[in-house]
Amino acid sequence: MSHKRIPKRKAAIAVGGVAALGAAALLLPNANASQSNGDAATPRTFAANDVSDVASMLASQLGDAFAGSYYDAQQKQLVINVVGNNSNVVNQIEKAGAVAHQVQNSTAALQTAAKTLKADATVPGTAWSVDPKTNEIRVTADSTVTGDKWNTVESTVKGLGSGVATLSKSAGTLKTFVDGGDAIFGGNARCSLGFNVTAGDGTPAFLTAGHCGVAAAEWSDAQNGAPIATVDQATFPGDGDFSLVKYDDPATQTNSAVNVGNGQSVQINQAVEAAVGQQVFRMGSTTGLHDGNVTGLNATVNYPEGTVTGLIQTDVCAEPGDSGGSLFTQDGGAVGLTSGGSGDCTAGGETFFQPVTTALAAVGATLGTGDAGAGAGDAGAGDAGAGDAGAGDAGAGDAGAGGAVDPSASAADPGAGGDAVDPSAGAVDPGAGEAVDPSASAGDAAGAGTGQNGTHHRSRKHQ
Repeated sequence: MSHKRIPKRKAAIAVGGVAALGAAALLLPNANASQSNGDAATPRTFAANDVSDVASMLASQLGDAFAGSYYDAQQKQLVINVVGNNSNVVNQIEKAGAVAHQVQNSTAALQTAAKTLKADATVPGTAWSVDPKTNEIRVTADSTVTGDKWNTVESTVKGLGSGVATLSKSAGTLKTFVDGGDAIFGGNARCSLGFNVTAGDGTPAFLTAGHCGVAAAEWSDAQNGAPIATVDQATFPGDGDFSLVKYDDPATQTNSAVNVGNGQSVQINQAVEAAVGQQVFRMGSTTGLHDGNVTGLNATVNYPEGTVTGLIQTDVCAEPGDSGGSLFTQDGGAVGLTSGGSGDCTAGGETFFQPVTTALAAVGATLGTGDAGAGAGDAGAGDAGAGDAGAGDAGAGDAGAGGAVDPSASAADPGAGGDAVDPSAGAVDPGAGEAVDPSASAGDAAGAGTGQNGTHHRSRKHQ
């Protein structure tokens, strides 16, 4: 990794080598600001980072009439789904500069359908999320869901009624993306670092995936190297997939930009909520930089290790070794941490991410370093509220995805940073602990420390 040992041990954690220069070329320095043409009846032009605040405001104002929202990236417009044909509701939407779209399914109806799926179709290898563009729940079953399992999922989806949910088959297997690549190391586990943060007690820390945090208590920036950070909190499976890892040296200073290679970097200046249709970029220590779009929110994923809820669904690719890496926007918004998915960066597939805003709120941390010397974005932290972990939280807080690697190195290439595993290993191979031994199971690697409700919690004091 690109840590630089200087006085006060400044940890300049960079991101993995770039494997997709096409994505890097899209990262231009000028962000599109929201614009208004002054005509309430004509849709405004929104920047992707701005739509979540407007959508949240309208959701509160419209009540039961609100049925979700999404971002039309081509038109740069915010689309609000509404149930019924109430002219007052349409006027409120247009006054806010958004576009009203009449749909069949209410938010309550889709939530009820999701509860039915959870009760009757929680099968390992399945996932579902609401697609506001189609106003349906999109259910995916991977290649391991066959026979009676497939019949159970299929009959449950059909039982929801016409136009409520769709079911599709994925060629890959749903798994946590672990192992392979030069990243952060903990015992036999290997992951990518997400974003640097300031813990609630003011000490430097970083966020990564929860299934990484339950795999090992201590983490190093080099394989078999001395630990530099200790897991403070970890959640997986359950209500998320995130870990807070504190640097052992309280004087550690951290970098504030995602290095995307080719001389480019992206300053991270705030945590933002994801919006369906939003373009996002993912940086990982195995596959480097890739881009795509958000396709679903509040996704439920049934990994072999257990069910994880509240995730972001995307069409961005990822591979083993990318777990915990950063998902961000072109104009510096921290969006998510890589959790898992199916497929790879050759065949494609869906990938799921832990929302950064939710993780920050859960662990009581603030995006960024909280140090005036840490770089751009820090000055904005005070304006946004240092304790606010929501979408308006400012402060540059990147750490990238775990360290520079040879972009030509594959997940199975020993030159990628140590013992590698076969990236084609099935969902049961990586496990919650991401053991380098592909025969290690999820439960074996996770070991002790399983808390209530399927959530693992590690306390720094006991490690």
